[in-house]
Amino acid sequence: MADPIPYAALLTTTFLLAGVVKGVIGLGLPTVAMGLLGLAMQPVEAAALLLVPSLVTNVWQLLAGPRFGALLRRLWPMMAGVVAGTLAGAGVIAGTAVGTATAFLGAALAAYGMVGLAKLRLRVPPAAERWAGPLVGTATGLVTGATGVFVIPAVPYLGSLGLARDELVQALGLSFTVSTLALACGLALHGALPLAASAASLLAVLPALAGMALGGWLRARVRPETFRVCFFVGLLALGGQLIWRGVAS
Repeated sequence: MADPIPYAALLTTTFLLAGVVKGVIGLGLPTVAMGLLGLAMQPVEAAALLLVPSLVTNVWQLLAGPRFGALLRRLWPMMAGVVAGTLAGAGVIAGTAVGTATAFLGAALAAYGMVGLAKLRLRVPPAAERWAGPLVGTATGLVTGATGVFVIPAVPYLGSLGLARDELVQALGLSFTVSTLALACGLALHGALPLAASAASLLAVLPALAGMALGGWLRARVRPETFRVCFFVGLLALGGQLIWRGVAS
Protein backbone atom coordinates (compact mmCIF):
# COMPACT_ATOMS: atom_id res chain seq x y z
CA MET A 1 0.00 0.00 0.00
CA ALA A 2 3.03 2.28 -0.39
CA ASP A 3 1.81 3.71 -3.73
CA PRO A 4 -0.52 6.61 -2.82
CA ILE A 5 -2.72 6.33 -5.95
CA PRO A 6 -4.02 2.77 -5.42
CA TYR A 7 -4.29 3.53 -1.69
CA ALA A 8 -6.43 6.63 -2.34
CA ALA A 9 -8.54 4.69 -4.84
CA LEU A 10 -9.11 1.93 -2.31
CA LEU A 11 -10.19 4.39 0.39
CA THR A 12 -12.45 6.36 -1.92
CA THR A 13 -14.17 3.29 -3.37
CA THR A 14 -14.54 1.57 0.00
CA PHE A 15 -16.07 4.50 1.83
CA LEU A 16 -18.24 5.50 -1.12
CA LEU A 17 -19.74 1.98 -1.20
CA ALA A 18 -20.03 1.84 2.58
CA GLY A 19 -21.75 5.23 2.60
CA VAL A 20 -24.23 4.05 -0.04
CA VAL A 21 -25.14 1.06 2.13
CA LYS A 22 -25.65 3.29 5.17
CA GLY A 23 -27.69 5.76 3.14
CA VAL A 24 -30.04 3.03 1.92
CA ILE A 25 -30.57 0.94 5.06
CA GLY A 26 -29.36 3.20 7.90
CA LEU A 27 -26.37 1.13 9.02
CA GLY A 28 -23.44 -0.86 7.71
CA LEU A 29 -20.72 1.73 7.03
CA PRO A 30 -18.15 0.34 9.50
CA THR A 31 -19.14 -3.23 8.67
CA VAL A 32 -18.69 -2.83 4.93
CA ALA A 33 -15.55 -0.72 5.35
CA MET A 34 -13.92 -3.23 7.70
CA GLY A 35 -14.82 -6.11 5.41
CA LEU A 36 -13.42 -4.53 2.25
CA LEU A 37 -10.37 -2.93 3.83
CA GLY A 38 -9.69 -6.18 5.69
CA LEU A 39 -9.06 -7.85 2.33
CA ALA A 40 -6.13 -5.51 1.66
CA MET A 41 -4.64 -4.68 5.07
CA GLN A 42 -4.47 -5.75 8.69
CA PRO A 43 -7.69 -5.31 10.71
CA VAL A 44 -6.06 -2.80 13.08
CA GLU A 45 -5.13 -0.56 10.12
CA ALA A 46 -8.65 -0.81 8.73
CA ALA A 47 -10.14 0.02 12.15
CA ALA A 48 -8.00 3.15 12.45
CA LEU A 49 -9.09 4.33 9.00
CA LEU A 50 -12.81 4.00 9.64
CA LEU A 51 -12.90 5.98 12.90
CA VAL A 52 -13.53 9.51 11.60
CA PRO A 53 -16.03 8.61 8.82
CA SER A 54 -17.88 6.36 11.23
CA LEU A 55 -17.98 9.04 13.93
CA VAL A 56 -19.16 11.81 11.59
CA THR A 57 -21.91 9.76 9.93
CA ASN A 58 -23.15 8.26 13.19
CA VAL A 59 -23.23 11.57 15.08
CA TRP A 60 -25.26 12.92 12.16
CA GLN A 61 -27.63 9.96 12.49
CA LEU A 62 -27.79 10.36 16.28
CA LEU A 63 -28.57 14.08 16.34
CA ALA A 64 -31.15 13.85 13.55
CA GLY A 65 -33.51 11.81 15.74
CA PRO A 66 -36.21 13.15 18.04
CA ARG A 67 -35.49 11.53 21.43
CA PHE A 68 -31.79 11.65 22.25
CA GLY A 69 -32.23 12.38 25.97
CA ALA A 70 -34.85 9.69 26.53
CA LEU A 71 -32.84 7.06 24.66
CA LEU A 72 -29.65 7.93 26.53
CA ARG A 73 -31.42 7.53 29.89
CA ARG A 74 -32.82 4.19 28.79
CA LEU A 75 -29.71 2.79 27.13
CA TRP A 76 -26.83 4.16 29.22
CA PRO A 77 -26.18 0.80 30.98
CA MET A 78 -25.73 -0.81 27.58
CA MET A 79 -23.44 2.03 26.47
CA ALA A 80 -21.33 1.63 29.62
CA GLY A 81 -20.96 -2.06 28.78
CA VAL A 82 -19.91 -1.17 25.23
CA VAL A 83 -17.12 1.07 26.52
CA ALA A 84 -15.88 -1.45 29.09
CA GLY A 85 -15.96 -4.36 26.64
CA THR A 86 -14.23 -2.44 23.86
CA LEU A 87 -11.40 -1.26 26.10
CA ALA A 88 -10.99 -4.80 27.42
CA GLY A 89 -10.95 -6.38 23.96
CA ALA A 90 -8.94 -3.82 21.99
CA GLY A 91 -5.72 -5.68 22.70
CA VAL A 92 -6.84 -8.39 20.25
CA ILE A 93 -7.11 -6.20 17.16
CA ALA A 94 -4.09 -4.11 18.22
CA GLY A 95 -1.94 -7.16 19.00
CA THR A 96 0.39 -9.26 16.93
CA ALA A 97 -2.04 -12.13 16.34
CA VAL A 98 -3.10 -10.74 12.95
CA GLY A 99 -4.53 -14.04 11.74
CA THR A 100 -6.72 -14.35 14.83
CA ALA A 101 -8.05 -10.80 14.46
CA THR A 102 -8.76 -11.38 10.75
CA ALA A 103 -10.62 -14.62 11.49
CA PHE A 104 -12.61 -12.91 14.27
CA LEU A 105 -13.55 -10.12 11.88
CA GLY A 106 -14.72 -12.65 9.29
CA ALA A 107 -16.74 -14.52 11.90
CA ALA A 108 -18.42 -11.29 13.06
CA LEU A 109 -19.35 -10.34 9.51
CA ALA A 110 -20.63 -13.83 8.69
CA ALA A 111 -22.66 -13.95 11.91
CA TYR A 112 -24.22 -10.58 11.13
CA GLY A 113 -25.05 -11.77 7.61
CA MET A 114 -26.76 -14.91 8.92
CA VAL A 115 -28.72 -12.98 11.55
CA GLY A 116 -29.90 -10.53 8.88
CA LEU A 117 -30.94 -13.22 6.42
CA ALA A 118 -32.75 -15.16 9.13
CA LYS A 119 -34.93 -12.11 9.89
CA LEU A 120 -34.98 -12.94 13.56
CA ARG A 121 -37.79 -11.18 15.41
CA LEU A 122 -36.76 -11.17 19.04
CA ARG A 123 -38.55 -9.28 21.80
CA VAL A 124 -36.93 -8.24 25.07
CA PRO A 125 -39.45 -7.32 27.80
CA PRO A 126 -38.82 -3.98 29.55
CA ALA A 127 -38.15 -5.71 32.87
CA ALA A 128 -35.22 -7.61 31.33
CA GLU A 129 -33.45 -4.52 30.00
CA ARG A 130 -31.86 -3.85 33.39
CA TRP A 131 -29.60 -6.89 33.10
CA ALA A 132 -29.74 -7.59 29.34
CA GLY A 133 -28.51 -4.12 28.34
CA PRO A 134 -25.15 -4.29 30.17
CA LEU A 135 -24.56 -7.88 29.00
CA VAL A 136 -25.29 -7.06 25.37
CA GLY A 137 -23.21 -3.89 25.61
CA THR A 138 -20.22 -5.74 27.05
CA ALA A 139 -20.48 -8.50 24.43
CA THR A 140 -20.72 -5.89 21.67
CA GLY A 141 -17.70 -4.11 23.09
CA LEU A 142 -15.64 -7.30 23.18
CA VAL A 143 -16.50 -8.00 19.54
CA THR A 144 -15.69 -4.38 18.66
CA GLY A 145 -12.34 -4.55 20.43
CA ALA A 146 -11.44 -7.79 18.69
CA THR A 147 -12.69 -7.01 15.17
CA GLY A 148 -13.56 -3.32 14.72
CA VAL A 149 -17.16 -4.31 13.87
CA PHE A 150 -19.81 -3.14 16.33
CA VAL A 151 -23.09 -4.59 15.13
CA ILE A 152 -23.22 -7.94 16.95
CA PRO A 153 -25.15 -8.36 19.19
CA ALA A 154 -26.11 -4.66 19.52
CA VAL A 155 -28.21 -4.37 16.36
CA PRO A 156 -30.43 -7.44 16.97
CA TYR A 157 -30.85 -6.40 20.62
CA LEU A 158 -31.88 -2.82 19.82
CA GLY A 159 -34.27 -4.18 17.22
CA SER A 160 -35.89 -6.32 19.91
CA LEU A 161 -36.82 -3.38 22.18
CA GLY A 162 -39.95 -2.42 20.27
CA LEU A 163 -38.67 1.05 19.36
CA ALA A 164 -40.40 3.11 16.70
CA ARG A 165 -38.53 3.41 13.40
CA ASP A 166 -37.06 6.86 14.07
CA GLU A 167 -36.18 5.88 17.64
CA LEU A 168 -34.44 2.72 16.41
CA VAL A 169 -32.38 4.66 13.86
CA GLN A 170 -31.37 7.13 16.58
CA ALA A 171 -30.58 4.32 19.04
CA LEU A 172 -28.33 2.71 16.42
CA GLY A 173 -26.61 6.06 15.94
CA LEU A 174 -26.03 6.29 19.70
CA SER A 175 -24.62 2.77 19.93
CA PHE A 176 -22.36 3.22 16.91
CA THR A 177 -21.10 6.61 18.12
CA VAL A 178 -20.17 5.24 21.55
CA SER A 179 -18.55 2.18 19.94
CA THR A 180 -16.49 4.35 17.59
CA LEU A 181 -15.21 6.57 20.41
CA ALA A 182 -14.45 3.56 22.62
CA LEU A 183 -12.58 1.85 19.78
CA ALA A 184 -10.51 4.99 19.19
CA CYS A 185 -9.59 5.06 22.88
CA GLY A 186 -8.76 1.35 22.86
CA LEU A 187 -6.49 1.66 19.83
CA ALA A 188 -4.80 4.72 21.30
CA LEU A 189 -4.16 2.91 24.59
CA HIS A 190 -2.36 0.17 22.67
CA GLY A 191 -0.39 2.59 20.49
CA ALA A 192 -2.29 1.51 17.37
CA LEU A 193 -3.63 4.90 16.26
CA PRO A 194 -0.86 6.50 14.16
CA LEU A 195 -1.16 10.09 12.96
CA ALA A 196 -1.02 9.03 9.30
CA ALA A 197 -4.05 6.79 9.73
CA SER A 198 -5.93 9.61 11.45
CA ALA A 199 -5.24 11.96 8.52
CA ALA A 200 -6.36 9.36 5.98
CA SER A 201 -9.46 8.68 8.05
CA LEU A 202 -10.32 12.38 7.93
CA LEU A 203 -10.01 12.39 4.14
CA ALA A 204 -12.34 9.37 3.93
CA VAL A 205 -15.21 11.46 5.33
CA LEU A 206 -15.95 13.04 1.94
CA PRO A 207 -16.59 9.80 -0.01
CA ALA A 208 -18.53 8.44 2.97
CA LEU A 209 -20.86 11.47 3.00
CA ALA A 210 -21.16 11.36 -0.79
CA GLY A 211 -22.09 7.69 -0.56
CA MET A 212 -24.73 8.44 2.08
CA ALA A 213 -26.27 11.08 -0.18
CA LEU A 214 -26.29 8.64 -3.10
CA GLY A 215 -27.75 5.97 -0.85
CA GLY A 216 -30.56 8.28 0.17
CA TRP A 217 -31.33 8.86 -3.52
CA LEU A 218 -31.28 5.12 -4.22
CA ARG A 219 -33.49 4.35 -1.22
CA ALA A 220 -36.46 5.90 -3.03
CA ARG A 221 -35.77 3.86 -6.19
CA VAL A 222 -34.63 0.40 -5.04
CA ARG A 223 -36.74 -1.98 -3.02
CA PRO A 224 -35.15 -1.96 0.48
CA GLU A 225 -35.73 -5.71 0.89
CA THR A 226 -33.83 -6.50 -2.32
CA PHE A 227 -30.90 -4.33 -1.27
CA ARG A 228 -31.00 -5.79 2.23
CA VAL A 229 -30.72 -9.38 0.98
CA CYS A 230 -27.82 -8.48 -1.32
CA PHE A 231 -26.10 -6.69 1.57
CA PHE A 232 -26.30 -9.65 3.95
CA VAL A 233 -25.28 -12.17 1.28
CA GLY A 234 -22.29 -9.98 0.55
CA LEU A 235 -21.38 -9.91 4.23
CA LEU A 236 -21.48 -13.71 4.33
CA ALA A 237 -19.13 -13.90 1.36
CA LEU A 238 -16.74 -11.31 2.83
CA GLY A 239 -16.85 -13.04 6.20
CA GLY A 240 -16.03 -16.41 4.69
CA GLN A 241 -13.09 -14.97 2.77
CA LEU A 242 -11.68 -13.29 5.88
CA ILE A 243 -12.10 -16.41 7.99
CA TRP A 244 -10.17 -18.38 5.37
CA ARG A 245 -7.41 -15.75 5.28
CA GLY A 246 -7.17 -15.65 9.06
CA VAL A 247 -6.97 -19.41 9.45
CA ALA A 248 -4.52 -19.77 6.57
CA SER A 249 -2.15 -17.17 8.04
